Amino acid sequence: MQRNMSSGGGSVASLWTEVNRCGQNGDFTRALKAVNKILHEVKEDVTALHCKIVCLVQNCSFKEALNVMNTYSKVLGSELIVFEKAYCEYRLNRVESALKTIESVSEQTDKLKELYGQVLYRMERYDECKAVYTDLIRNSQDEYEEERKTNLSAVVAAMSTWEKASPDDLGLSETTYELSYNAACTLIGRGQLTEALNKLQEAEELCRVFFSEDSDITEEDVESELAVIHSQMAYIMQLQGRTEEALQLYNQVIKLKPSDVGLLAVTANNIITINKDQNVFDSKKKVKLTNADGVEYKLAKKQLQAIEFNKALLAMYTNQADQCRKLTSGLQSQNPGHPRPVLIQVAQLCREKQHSKAIELLQRFSDQHPDSASGIKLTMAQLYLTQGHVTKACDILRSIEDFKHKQGMISALVSMYSHEEDIDSAIDVFSQAIQYYQSEQPGSSVHLALVREAADFKLKYGRKKEAISDLEQLWKQNTNDIHTLAQLISAYSLVDQDKAKSLSKHLPSPESMSFNVDVDELENSHGANYVRKKAAKNYDPTANPDPERWLPMRERTYYRGRKKGKKKEQVGKGTQGATSGAASDLDASKTASSPPTSPRPGSAQASASTSAPAASNVVPPRQQKPATAGPGARKKAPQKKKKGILNFYFTFYLTSQVS
Repeated sequence: MQRNMSSGGGSVASLWTEVNRCGQNGDFTRALKAVNKILHEVKEDVTALHCKIVCLVQNCSFKEALNVMNTYSKVLGSELIVFEKAYCEYRLNRVESALKTIESVSEQTDKLKELYGQVLYRMERYDECKAVYTDLIRNSQDEYEEERKTNLSAVVAAMSTWEKASPDDLGLSETTYELSYNAACTLIGRGQLTEALNKLQEAEELCRVFFSEDSDITEEDVESELAVIHSQMAYIMQLQGRTEEALQLYNQVIKLKPSDVGLLAVTANNIITINKDQNVFDSKKKVKLTNADGVEYKLAKKQLQAIEFNKALLAMYTNQADQCRKLTSGLQSQNPGHPRPVLIQVAQLCREKQHSKAIELLQRFSDQHPDSASGIKLTMAQLYLTQGHVTKACDILRSIEDFKHKQGMISALVSMYSHEEDIDSAIDVFSQAIQYYQSEQPGSSVHLALVREAADFKLKYGRKKEAISDLEQLWKQNTNDIHTLAQLISAYSLVDQDKAKSLSKHLPSPESMSFNVDVDELENSHGANYVRKKAAKNYDPTANPDPERWLPMRERTYYRGRKKGKKKEQVGKGTQGATSGAASDLDASKTASSPPTSPRPGSAQASASTSAPAASNVVPPRQQKPATAGPGARKKAPQKKKKGILNFYFTFYLTSQVS
């Protein structure tokens, strides 16, 4: 229906013509002025109201558009403007409201499904998002197929990255640089770094070729578009340990000042992770880039979380204790079951020499969140060790179910108990571990290795009777193992001589052990250090032979020792070619009557096989190794303290955002 305007000299029809013309030209500002004139004459015209909403959306006036929809909700109805309303809510980052609006309609149009997919992506509901885009690609035939495939590949990359999922191959072609980039992100999530780097190089080449066809695009424009690809390349280099190359590439991206605040935040964060506790002035400048407006809407939750963790660590390294406590408290309230905020608080307390408070904090978290307490308990054990409480540290380590049967943990516990001369507890550690592997992996290499170590440990500390069962198990596994058999016979000789005699029958005969070596030929061979000379005979039949001639000179009654000033090199006693130490090592009957003093844990004497789960990953800064001075402990030369680094720096990369 047409109406004459009371003023302005024109008709409503001509105004609609103006609206239509401006809309086709993309001039939505002038179109909006014309619509407002129409609404001045026809205040509740549904078509005019709808056009006004569209013009406001096109001009990014999303709040004003929502106000119009809410004011005239009864006139417009819910079905007519559901897409525009959901889109405005989405653009205003009210994703929960957008989801509710979309799900309120009984049947979704294709454009509403497109928006639905983006809302699900933003909410990180990747499985549902994948289903939406898969359905759209299958049932749509228009010019937007490539964009949908790009969005679907972004979903697959996000699933690989954040959920460590391995979706089925969807057969997406990689004909564009966006698709190649997303494929590279998927490969990174799977840990295939070399392949991912090659894929990024392909994406870069495709990008350059694409923009070379546009004469209006400058080299700076191309470099800006390549920034996300280069930042991703730098991330891979960082993971590969090529930190200098990564840092150079990251800084190139920062210098370009890309408009994507999410890209800038991630790149700046990754530079901070390379700097660690060095170059903190640069890190303080870079951290400002992570605080830009809108960053929280561009990144995944885990990316934002990592950035906040690193802010707290940077505050700690720059001696901003209050700021560190404030940040970690906020992180803990947002992530109550996450151990890292607590670990950063503990690190700060340790820097302030408040170890008791640190242990109390760790214990409280461990009691409240037992399912995620493994790393916490490792840190607690490390703190006890730094204070010299070895037994307490052992008790904590033995309470960690995830690690208690690991070989490295067993080795560490045995070493620490030996230091405390608590041999019974050390043997108990072995026994529990052997029982576990006997049940879970009987006869495995790990199981038999533990049995061997347990047997050797018991023999070393004179526990022959306790070693018998271990030695029997080992010998049954390999009856040709003469060394184990000799140890077993030696152990039985103390408790059951009949059994020892019975087992000795399995020993090889002396004849079978001879090597048929011609000693004379060996000594006269080329390269021999000593050649026996045949001495001339001086036999005197009238002289009485020395009754002690069969004894070594030093054991004869008339031996008075060597004369002073005629020192000669001491010659080893015993069989020629053998050392007394080697002879006793080969004699299974000779074991230590008393346990030797064990080195302190962490000292230079510690066993190289001790490889407990690295508590250093969560050790407070400036930690000392768990070596404390105590009675009978060997003193070490003073060493320069090494600054500990908390390995809580996490680098995360961007997948292509859906458009």
